[in-house]
Amino acid sequence: MADVLSTPLLDTVDTPADLRKLKPEQLRQLADELRSETISAVGTTGGHLGSGLGVVELTTAIHYVFNTPEDRLIWDVGHQCYPHKILTGRRNRIRTLRQGGGLSGFTKRSESEYDPFGAAHSSTSISAALGFAIANKLNDKSGKAIAVIGDGSMSAGMAYEAMNNAEAAGNRLIVILNDNDMSIAPPVGGLSAYLARMVSSSEYLGLRSLAKRAIRKLSRRAHNAAEKAEEFARGMVTGGTLFEELGFYYVGPIDGHNLDHLIPVLENARDSEHGPILVHVVTKKGKGYAPAEASADKYHGVQKFDVITGAQAKAPPGPPAYQNVFGETLAKLAETDERIVAITAAMPSGTGVDKFAKAHPTRAFDVGIAEQHAVTFAAGLAAQGMRPFCAIYSTFLQRAYDQVVHDVAIQNLPVRFAIDRAGLVGADGATHAGSFDVTYLATLPNFVVMAAADEAELVHMTYTAAQHDGGPIAVRYPRGNGTGVPLPETPQLLEIGKGRIVREGKTVAILSLGTRLAEALRAADTLEAKGLSTTVADLRFAKPLDEALIRRLLTSHEVAVTIEENSVGGLGAHVLTMASDQGLIDGGLKLRTLRLPDIFQDQDSPDAQYAEAGLDAEAIVDTVLRALRYNEAVAEGGARA
Repeated sequence: MADVLSTPLLDTVDTPADLRKLKPEQLRQLADELRSETISAVGTTGGHLGSGLGVVELTTAIHYVFNTPEDRLIWDVGHQCYPHKILTGRRNRIRTLRQGGGLSGFTKRSESEYDPFGAAHSSTSISAALGFAIANKLNDKSGKAIAVIGDGSMSAGMAYEAMNNAEAAGNRLIVILNDNDMSIAPPVGGLSAYLARMVSSSEYLGLRSLAKRAIRKLSRRAHNAAEKAEEFARGMVTGGTLFEELGFYYVGPIDGHNLDHLIPVLENARDSEHGPILVHVVTKKGKGYAPAEASADKYHGVQKFDVITGAQAKAPPGPPAYQNVFGETLAKLAETDERIVAITAAMPSGTGVDKFAKAHPTRAFDVGIAEQHAVTFAAGLAAQGMRPFCAIYSTFLQRAYDQVVHDVAIQNLPVRFAIDRAGLVGADGATHAGSFDVTYLATLPNFVVMAAADEAELVHMTYTAAQHDGGPIAVRYPRGNGTGVPLPETPQLLEIGKGRIVREGKTVAILSLGTRLAEALRAADTLEAKGLSTTVADLRFAKPLDEALIRRLLTSHEVAVTIEENSVGGLGAHVLTMASDQGLIDGGLKLRTLRLPDIFQDQDSPDAQYAEAGLDAEAIVDTVLRALRYNEAVAEGGARA
């Protein structure tokens, strides 16, 4: 009997169906064990920690109250889903998080039936949940749709667009606002919990519906007065007027770590005949783990760490990170140019804008998760004579593409785009890879598109962008540290559309864009060892192309290879188009393009991703040899097959 009692509850739970067999009084123990397991797993793998710790009780309560997976649970962003994965049949793989062949760090449809909708960008949950709810309604199927959205994600307009259309879903849709910074309203103890239970009860909601129908029968003047009085009274108690105006029945705020409060409110929301309902819960990011609670960022994203001390594994000292080079360079340039301003969309440290903000606080703007607004805001600044730098991750800039086209490119406004995380991103996988920015920007008239080969080039390109008032200009650079080249004391103004020769040869030409330059040079060494004299060019610009340099290389070498960390439609496509238009291919030129494959690559180590993509030195060499139909065995005798 003692062994039975000492068995951890978490060991008895493989799926939510197992969880629902527990007694309510056992849930506190289960939540504590779930929190410990989450900490242990992330300590082993690294990843997002603070957000998951903040929703341990909420995750437990949702799966206990709702009939998942028939009830569809959708996590906004998805980085808070690690406890959810542990409770939904993936505990035995949780220590493979963010690794090659392992679990994704976000929700993923192909991974589990308990992940009905994949998410790694913010503010999509309510729209998706509304889709599930309306589909069930149209097909007369049972099942709720539950969206869990953090208050940070509520800064994006898409969340409100969805809420504005949600009324048709009725009681099939439940939105849970996870307010983990107390940015909307703090909980007020036992009274708040009592009021939340009361206003979520079927009796109260039924009375409200009856009152609304009665009010509609009054004269317009009396109708308006009664409606405002009811709204004012309810707003005084709950603070939910905004959500009520959008058609939701608002419940909260309630303590998101108190299961005795959460369970009855969620049960009321589940059983209500009225809706849609918004349940406002207040949680604490990093809850239950002292090092996370004490940290300024609540251990939002961490390396592997010691669970006892919280000390994170430190990478050996190395070159500065690209985003820090950008931020520090821009801050220095702004010392002598008061027109320079920096804009970021909720990623100040990730983009280096925090460095700029520290030096120039009145000229730095964090607009929240609102990339569309960020771009048009920058366009307005540029139209008024400022020099705005819009620093956004490549994958997030996709969300503002219409604004890039309509508000910037068509008007030829000199907005400077600092595109961080361009290319593959390792453990974050496909959702955060910057795979498409060269393609989606270089097709636009008026745009200048640069790619930094190393951190010194990023300094030059940031300065060049600051001085460029002739229209929109973008510089892309990758995640992680630079190559270790010395940073220039004085930045160089680059000639727009001009590349550089890094290494001169005669037989093979490698035309590189961005940070694949180091691999191009490694490949050149291997080719030289095989007797193939190799030129390596850093084109610097995807648009405008250095046509004179490209023409010279294509007409003076037997084989030419372009390489870029971008999808089809980027540099290679533009070089092929130029060669075709100018008749350069007619002479039998062997021109090959290396770019990202036509797949969404899963998370893995960067080296493994580059090998899979065919963007490492070995792939360059293989491409050249195949283009020349090179027989290595014969080559040793000095001949080419």
